[in-house]
Amino acid sequence: MIALVDVNNFYVSCQRVFEPKLMGKPVVVLSNNDGCVVARSSEAKALGIKMAAPWHQLRDFAQQEGIIARSSNYALYADMSHRVMTILSRFSPNQEIYSIDECFLSFDGLLQDHTELAQDIRRTVLQWTGLPVCVGIAPTKTLAKLANHIAKKQAPFNGVCAWQQLNPNQQDAQMQALPVGDVWGIGRRISERMAQEGIHTIADLRASNADQIRQRHSIVVQRTVHELRGIPSIELEESTPDKQQILCSRSFGQEIYTEQELGEAISTYIARAAEKLRQQGSLAGSLAVFIRTNPFRPKDPQYSQHILVPLTQASDDTLLLTRAALWVLKRIYRTGFAYAKAGVMLCDLQPRTAVQGHLFLQTADPIKRAALNKVMDDINRQWGRGSIRVASAGFNHGWKMRQNTLSPYWTTRWADLPIVR
Repeated sequence: MIALVDVNNFYVSCQRVFEPKLMGKPVVVLSNNDGCVVARSSEAKALGIKMAAPWHQLRDFAQQEGIIARSSNYALYADMSHRVMTILSRFSPNQEIYSIDECFLSFDGLLQDHTELAQDIRRTVLQWTGLPVCVGIAPTKTLAKLANHIAKKQAPFNGVCAWQQLNPNQQDAQMQALPVGDVWGIGRRISERMAQEGIHTIADLRASNADQIRQRHSIVVQRTVHELRGIPSIELEESTPDKQQILCSRSFGQEIYTEQELGEAISTYIARAAEKLRQQGSLAGSLAVFIRTNPFRPKDPQYSQHILVPLTQASDDTLLLTRAALWVLKRIYRTGFAYAKAGVMLCDLQPRTAVQGHLFLQTADPIKRAALNKVMDDINRQWGRGSIRVASAGFNHGWKMRQNTLSPYWTTRWADLPIVR
């Protein structure tokens, strides 16, 4: 049996842990630059707030309805996620962290009643972190996702739905009531194509011909059909595969015009991407840099450009990657434009141990550079990102993203540690 544990309204719930005054009130969390809604409380959903709704269009309605907005606090969410996943690892030796707020657990071989175990999980996570979770239990990952959806939406289940405890008629009724688009992995385009084929509900998909589904769609969708029938076809991934590309980009809090400001942003993004690269023990064989103006302001002069360049030798060195990225920026930058976004991508990633050396390339001592990068990572990890940086990253970042309603970093910054009186 597989259990899917999912934190309810994760971003909003993290905010409520440290701001109890938000309980019972409509709350939304906003994306970068406070642009659009990326998380909603149940109360906000009841008011009709849609995901990805532009915040500037909701301001008057929010003031009228008392909707409270918070800027995304990614440091808080990452830390709370780590705490939840650490707790969940106590309940099963087999764990797949699927996303920041979702985790698959294998219940195979566990003697405790699965429903009781799931309720124990809910109580423990709530008591230790303050976060509410729901649990779906089923013989396959797809059915576990479906069971979790039912547990979250239907109050009689009290936050836990064990699929096998439903009789066949109850299972059919649940599948008949839910649209095929609610199935894990079935997106909007696939569901639209399926509607043309007469597949409208989850029950329709389960009853479809799996071989025909593979011909019309893909082997992935065929596996989904098997999973809906209780046939395990998607394995539990206990180790997270290394990323094939690492992207770091942001929209600016205000438009910028100079190459120096763009260079500061590019240097900052390269440092973050390089740190992630070293964390997974990889080297980058090439890198890309892109810059663009705001396409949503068509009356302004528009410009967008990117270049992908190979590196002479694959590297994870922040200084070398920064130098290469700034070289690319110099070649794509044009004066006279109001730039709204920039980013970098590290490509052609390969294991550090599988890279062939270069006989004639003269570079800095790789051992010393590796030690330098490790020191930078350690300092930034202990004292906060950006505590030590390359000079080209600058200090006064007027371009950094807007976070006008950002809450304190309650769990990751000593100065923001909550005080109990």
